[in-house]
Amino acid sequence: MEYIILDLEWDSAYYQPLKRFINQILQIGAVKLNDSFEVIDTFSVNIRSEISNKVTSRFTKLTGITSETMMEGIPFRAAVERYNIFAENADVTMTWSNSDLYTIIENEDYLLDGNLKFRMHSYLDLQKLVQQNLYTKGYESKNQISLEAAAEFLKIDISEIDFHTALDDCLVCAELFKISYDKKRFDALKKDASGKDFYDRLRFKPYAISDINDRNIKKSQLEFSCPKCKAATERISNWKYKNRWFTSNFKCGSCGFRFNGRVAFKKTFDDIKIKYRVCDYKPKKRIANDMQSVRETVPGSEERN
Repeated sequence: MEYIILDLEWDSAYYQPLKRFINQILQIGAVKLNDSFEVIDTFSVNIRSEISNKVTSRFTKLTGITSETMMEGIPFRAAVERYNIFAENADVTMTWSNSDLYTIIENEDYLLDGNLKFRMHSYLDLQKLVQQNLYTKGYESKNQISLEAAAEFLKIDISEIDFHTALDDCLVCAELFKISYDKKRFDALKKDASGKDFYDRLRFKPYAISDINDRNIKKSQLEFSCPKCKAATERISNWKYKNRWFTSNFKCGSCGFRFNGRVAFKKTFDDIKIKYRVCDYKPKKRIANDMQSVRETVPGSEERN
């Protein structure tokens, strides 16, 4: 099995066709590992921007790449073609967090017109794998850890490393991967990147459903049981929507207990995430300006799984 660890350095530039800034890839670095996790090949290339003849001062300070260095690079399309030859036989591609993937998508869509893509068979977020290993060694923070901090925690020698240089970052990642590899965790985190769904998932942005009549909401999901006696309840006020929650008052048909029921719906790529809350009863009052009253008209025939 061959593994690829990929890293990108990018800079923000104004892209006239979109009339907004995009993150243009200006350096690609990668290392290839064998099944013993040994580095057997490396890849590094600087890219000449098709958008601007200058890089930002922040980018230069971070990476050491100046405007002059950037202009001496090769075209982005040629760089990706070279990388794909390098990665041709790789079984799994890894990056430090999946943020590089969003930049890859943006660059493929707008600078390659969507007709040339980075070669990727399976994908794994190496940061997640390493962080799971760190937890077993006493690391406690739930925040995403930086590459440098992870290397320091695991006592990897980084004295000769130039962080934010794509190839050097990959070499550090290779050491972290070797230390942190666990087959069970690795297999659980690995994703098939060969199909359309992989990129569709990345492009999809989860959102809160704000329409009570949305076809994704089932009528049964708007019902509450009594928190005291578990009997069926009756809704006694109109639904209102505020701060991503639908809220209404309910009355128990058995014990007469009244309460305020709240439900929130979040659409993800695969399904609907639902949260419920039971709060103190709020008598009906005039609707405030910042609260939307909604009428439920969800027909049973429109319910979907």
